Amino acid sequence: MKPMDIFKRMKTSILLVCLFLWATFQSGNLQVVDLPDSVLNCCEGDILLLLDSSGSVANYEFSQLRGFIAELVRPFTLGRGHVRVGLLQVGTEPNLEFGLDVHSNQRSLQKALLAATQLHGSTNTEAALQVARQILTDTRVPKVMLWLTDGVELGEVEEPIAQLKAQGVSVLIVSTVHGNFQVLQRAVSPPVESHLYSVDIDNIDIITDEMRAAIIRIIRAERLRAIDVTSHSALLQWRPVLSTIGGYYELWYNAIGNAQTQARRILPEESSSVKLTKLLPETTYSAFLQPESNRGLFNTLTVSFTTLPEVLSPAVVSVTPFGPRQTRVSWGPLQPSLVERYTVEYGAIPSGTPHTVIVQSHQNSIVLTDLERGTEYLVTVSAFYKNGKQAAMSVKACTQEEAAAAATLPALPDLQLASATNNEVQVEWKAAQQNLRGFWLRWDKGGTHGTSSTYLPPSSRSTRLPHLGSNTRICISPLYSSGRGEGICCSTDNL
Repeated sequence: MKPMDIFKRMKTSILLVCLFLWATFQSGNLQVVDLPDSVLNCCEGDILLLLDSSGSVANYEFSQLRGFIAELVRPFTLGRGHVRVGLLQVGTEPNLEFGLDVHSNQRSLQKALLAATQLHGSTNTEAALQVARQILTDTRVPKVMLWLTDGVELGEVEEPIAQLKAQGVSVLIVSTVHGNFQVLQRAVSPPVESHLYSVDIDNIDIITDEMRAAIIRIIRAERLRAIDVTSHSALLQWRPVLSTIGGYYELWYNAIGNAQTQARRILPEESSSVKLTKLLPETTYSAFLQPESNRGLFNTLTVSFTTLPEVLSPAVVSVTPFGPRQTRVSWGPLQPSLVERYTVEYGAIPSGTPHTVIVQSHQNSIVLTDLERGTEYLVTVSAFYKNGKQAAMSVKACTQEEAAAAATLPALPDLQLASATNNEVQVEWKAAQQNLRGFWLRWDKGGTHGTSSTYLPPSSRSTRLPHLGSNTRICISPLYSSGRGEGICCSTDNL
């Protein structure tokens, strides 16, 4: 054999040994594991393993189920931003073996799964499902609960399963063929054919790949997505695949069919989002994100999105009555970077004198005063844009009649009576100060004495009433510039 051939064989052998050691280190044990590219770094989501650990499960069955779930989750990349795995055991009382944030690498996860001990006891699945609801609460990622059961004594599970589904949890089930298959069919999330498996415990390993594929379809990460799209901006978001290994992201984006809009940006390794601004309204864009690292090759991520139509303020105008002589006008959206000023024009319908108020660009409301009571007004809000454009919107506003306005005025919050000397009653109250013009005090003396009343100035907060008998009713009301507010009454019987 030629020296060059010997060297080539040695080089190949060294390479094979290196690959063996790498696979051993990644798997966390002494087996070489073929980790498919479709699984490594593929997904983001939460997986809760609900394992029947009751006395109806034989020790051998429990050991097989434990080995099955260990192999099932072995290829996934773990941790926040990837896949989180938790183990909840079903017994007389549910036992959370470990939560979703405990294990961030396969070595510790595999050790914990294979070290889990059986609880025995009764099958209280209903209680365990309530615990599962408390664990699977993260709304930012897809959630999977994989229930492994022998199907014996399922209990009242349909309602808690329905509650889990309502909060976005996908329910998958593996049954070891002893149970009520109809109940399990109703419990599993569709499609039933890929989310429910009934299998003999000795052959459970034959469904590993199919069950893993079903989970991946649920939690496969959308690598690049466009959110918060407006007429002129969009937020691109992706999983930070470079945050632990180093590198950078290269981003290109442009309006489809318009090469002049193409832009390129370099983003740091810790990036997981970027906001694109100054986009054209009602335009479809394509974006391409390329993760670059000397630690591995990554596919180019792509997304397309269409910006919204341009919204010119004022797109919405509303009016709120503030009594018979004034009303608040509000509008939106607020666009101070685009708008130079607003004007508010108003006049009584049909032929009232028009009035105009100029409003600064950072304001989106104004109170119109000195209006006529019970009158319909036409109000027009106009925006004058810095680029010379104008936009306007009109609404009708009706001022209130005096009686209607009084119902909206602040009421008195408190009134108290106390005994004083010389058969007098001390009257004390609280009131709001704004636009207050005074108080109207009224009391019923009873018998043939009739009712008496008096006006008190706005600074008053107490007074004394002499020679009042029992069962006298005392009432006080606030007076405002626009009318009388709601009063409050007390009886001397409470003294």
